Amino acid sequence: MTATAPPEPTDPVEEESEEPGGERFGAVRARATGVARWRPVTTVTALLVLVAGIGTGAFWTPLADRTWASSIATGVPALAEGHWWTPLSAALAGTHPVGALLGFVLAVVGLGWAEGRLGSGRTAAVLVVAQLAAVLLAIGVVVALAATGWVWAVALAGALTGGLSTGVLAVLAVASATLSAPWRLRLRLVLVGVALVGLLFLGHLADAAHTLALAVALPLGRRIAGPDLAPATPNGRPGRREWRLVAAAGLVVIAVIRVLTLLVPVAGPLGSTASDSTLLETLVSVVISLVLAEGLRRGRRLAWLAGLVLGAFYLLVGLFVVGVVIWAQSTGQMDQVELVGLAVFVPNAVLWSALLVWLVLGRQAFAVPSRRRLRRRAGGAATGPDVARDALHRHGGSTLSWMTTWPENRYLEHADGVTAYRVHAGVAVALGDPIVAPADRTAALEDFRALAERSGWMPCLFSTTEALADAARADGWRALQVAEDTLIDLEGLEFKGKPWQNVRSAFNRAGKAGIEHRMVNLAEEPRSVVAQVRAISEEWVGDKGLPEMGFTLGGVEEALDPEVRTGLAVDAEGRVHGVTSWLPVYGPDDVVVGWTLDVMRRSQDGFRAVVEYLIASACLTFQAEGARFLSLSGAPLARAGDSDDAVEGEHVLDRVLDRMGELLEPYYGFRSLHTFKAKFQPRYEPMFLVYRDEADLPRVGIGIGRAYLPDAGVRDLVALVRS
Repeated sequence: MTATAPPEPTDPVEEESEEPGGERFGAVRARATGVARWRPVTTVTALLVLVAGIGTGAFWTPLADRTWASSIATGVPALAEGHWWTPLSAALAGTHPVGALLGFVLAVVGLGWAEGRLGSGRTAAVLVVAQLAAVLLAIGVVVALAATGWVWAVALAGALTGGLSTGVLAVLAVASATLSAPWRLRLRLVLVGVALVGLLFLGHLADAAHTLALAVALPLGRRIAGPDLAPATPNGRPGRREWRLVAAAGLVVIAVIRVLTLLVPVAGPLGSTASDSTLLETLVSVVISLVLAEGLRRGRRLAWLAGLVLGAFYLLVGLFVVGVVIWAQSTGQMDQVELVGLAVFVPNAVLWSALLVWLVLGRQAFAVPSRRRLRRRAGGAATGPDVARDALHRHGGSTLSWMTTWPENRYLEHADGVTAYRVHAGVAVALGDPIVAPADRTAALEDFRALAERSGWMPCLFSTTEALADAARADGWRALQVAEDTLIDLEGLEFKGKPWQNVRSAFNRAGKAGIEHRMVNLAEEPRSVVAQVRAISEEWVGDKGLPEMGFTLGGVEEALDPEVRTGLAVDAEGRVHGVTSWLPVYGPDDVVVGWTLDVMRRSQDGFRAVVEYLIASACLTFQAEGARFLSLSGAPLARAGDSDDAVEGEHVLDRVLDRMGELLEPYYGFRSLHTFKAKFQPRYEPMFLVYRDEADLPRVGIGIGRAYLPDAGVRDLVALVRS
């Protein structure tokens, strides 16, 4: 619309007498024009589908009931009659009212979103080319399979299809390449799931076209979208939460399909999906699947094992059934084989096999032990993490001691305290100092050494304090500095002077952007806020070339602990720009004396200085609450140089850790992080590795590496070295 001069003042009476509908019509027309300019391809496509659906009656009458169906819908019969235009005309008319209406919604919503990601020209090209190519290829495949006598293929050779869903799915597949993790993976799994379930259980010609379109569009998506819209990012593995959510969702889908095939049987590629299962049998199966899904969502090891057993069972029986069918067909004895429920069982076996592969690949995400096992580890009614919490409240601990409450740890109880450790590559790696009274440190070290030697492990303690290192040396252990704890003393802290200029600038930028700092318990926040925090974290994890790290690095699940505090940078619209989480540091007598930084993430499009703003704001908040210090934590593998008096074995470990730091720097930026923390004028305290003797050091280095990257496979490590 063009701007015009304001109208001359009119008499109020005349104004009221004018027709009110004129202004409303003008507003509607202006809005429609704006939408058409904003999404031209979507607008034109939606109008064409709407007009075709109304004109052909496809919105209320199946197209197969029309005598002229082969003149609009496409398929082998239409092309055999010489209707060469039907691959194009079929795109605008669905063959069934439900499909036609869903196609219209998909064109408006899905195509509209994808056009915003890809642009109008690229969207139109992918839509037209993918629709035509996939439909024609599907028809060719059906003709080839029909020649084998396969009943399903023969039936499809006489069927017609219509609708634009094939092209829209291809456009969505290409647009998925422009998304960041984890949404890229989620959208692709949904697309593949829709196509796979449709092909296995319905088996229409459109389902075959969907599968073929995705088989081409997904691998080529990034290339089609171009480097500007889909920049190359490392093909990182999903985070632990993503492994769990997808596994749980897969089981829910299997359960829903089980119910639908019982209530609404259809004719699929392998025959009718009608089953002789009773409603009670189906409900029992569904309940078991949902219970397992909840266990997988929580990362329970027992649920993972049960999923493996069920997946392996369905895979083996499915292979057996397919083998019987092949044997019967090859020997001409098919008429003697009674196949009941084949159309349901084999597709279910395929879905369970896909779930089995997912569970095997993501096995490290399902390591949470059952509560009963935790009680056995702790030797009493309380769980291991509860024992660690109780010891912390009694004795206090170091800046890393709260990490001993995380569920992946094992626990060794002492007379009055506990040591948390993990076992990797035959190495028992204790995290920080044993949580005991200072007078009991030597006894705790002896208990830990005895446990390791009984179990055939090499013991070591990682990131201990200098006091523990001194006690260990006096008891015959060796100690090597491997990191530096970064501490900010809060007493008298003021952000004045030139050294704090960057921090003051961060406050000014936040004020101009209308961003405020909130220190909260994340578990008590609304779901919308927690969802934003998860999205920021998963975006960061998913765009790395290596799996999510652990050990001394927590995530959102750890931040949900009621005793952990979370700092949020939130704008006036409630959008979270950045997040930090803070672990309590207990002193004796159950008093919190400081806080340790754990999670530190910013949104990709958040304002640049959000992390400086969050840390500085946390300093002021905790200072007002009476805390003595903040620990910005020792960045893993970013440490002080070699000590002058180190023996040769220690120099070897130095070089190993240095090399690991160099390799991981492009992915996780630990050394850059160590430099970043210097902005806050901290003081440094050494952190030590305590071990028995130099002969253990090569294995200890491997154990520490596996502790940080427990989910890394051989392919990940090879890619790391090649980088």
